[in-house]
Amino acid sequence: MGLSPLLFVHQHFPTYRLADIRGEVWAQLDRARLDQGLRPGASIAIGVGSRGIANLAEIVGSAVAWWKARGMEPFLFPAMGSHGAATARGQAEVLAKFGITPETMGCAIRSSLAVQPLGETPEGIPVVLDRLAWQSDGIMLCGRVKWHTDFAGRLESGLFKMMAIGLGKFAGAQTYHAFGDRLGLEQVIRSAGRHLLATGKILGGLAILEDAHHDTARLEALTPANMEAREMELLELVKTWMPTIPLPALDIVIVNQMGKPISGSGLDTKIINRNVSAEYNPWPGAPVIRRVYVRALHPLSYGNAVGIGFADAVHRRLARAVKRAPTYLNALTSNNPAAARIPINYDSDRRCLEVLAATVGKLNPAEVTIGWIHDTQDLRQLAFTANLRAEIEARSQLEITSGPREWPFDLQGNLPLDLP
Repeated sequence: MGLSPLLFVHQHFPTYRLADIRGEVWAQLDRARLDQGLRPGASIAIGVGSRGIANLAEIVGSAVAWWKARGMEPFLFPAMGSHGAATARGQAEVLAKFGITPETMGCAIRSSLAVQPLGETPEGIPVVLDRLAWQSDGIMLCGRVKWHTDFAGRLESGLFKMMAIGLGKFAGAQTYHAFGDRLGLEQVIRSAGRHLLATGKILGGLAILEDAHHDTARLEALTPANMEAREMELLELVKTWMPTIPLPALDIVIVNQMGKPISGSGLDTKIINRNVSAEYNPWPGAPVIRRVYVRALHPLSYGNAVGIGFADAVHRRLARAVKRAPTYLNALTSNNPAAARIPINYDSDRRCLEVLAATVGKLNPAEVTIGWIHDTQDLRQLAFTANLRAEIEARSQLEITSGPREWPFDLQGNLPLDLP
């Protein structure tokens, strides 16, 4: 193809990995005293989401053990909107794939899409809550605080979003996203969260923060009194740990895999600089990326390829892996039909790159600048075309580990599914 050869690069990030997850879960819950005022035997509903969070089973299992040690009767329930194909069985299966089962957790998992109506917010937003959780003596949330792929604000993904879209199940997710188009999703989740806190049913939550290595970096138990203010502070902190593609502009970014365990939108839009309507380069400060090429679907996505529409081209293996029902359901529930569009696709990486390279305004393929990443969550090992050497060497966090090397196409024109 005449492309510039590849340099293989390691990106160094600070490490904040917690050494003792179970000990930290217990210390945080002790400090927050979420059991205050509850009598032994109380039923505690612990909401768990559908993201690929590091050490999720250990974190949740530790929380279950903490409640049981205080004489309570915890159970788990899926705090998901339309994920798991918006079925009770599908959502329980999502948790099982993360290692969260009755056997591993030592408690029941109760999955239902039935909801309890709880009135309206001042803006007129109907608020609903998982009915089984509502029937408990108290609800604890367990979720990750991070930037959201759809919008930027002071509250994005975290416990407040879980209270609204997660605890609201499929019915709530539809309603909140519909109001989000008019009011903005941040205002909707903030208002719905405040409404739920006012019921007194929410005992608090365990906020999970991850560093750029996708390691558990901080756990913090939040109470109803400090949840909103503290979550905003934690979001501000975790944004400073956010991994990025470390160059200001690229003609093409190759992504080995996308999927729900990587990002709720399949591809982290703030890494590839797209939005949920597939608009090009909307996020200030993110690299300007002309074209996105995605090669495979994460196996734990189970056919939900929401976010495929953010790519300009995909390998045909990815197009064939799409299951319409969960993909369409997720895209339509979040009011983002563009996220389910199937891009241009061919049977070889070489052909996909060839057609994309011809669309970036450069007649000489050797001038096309390309970055190659495993996924939008793991940005430690990367490859860049050698025509970017000067920019790579100018950045102290980047280390060239090998190259320049020719592109490792096989006889069918395909690249390895892992970075060499």
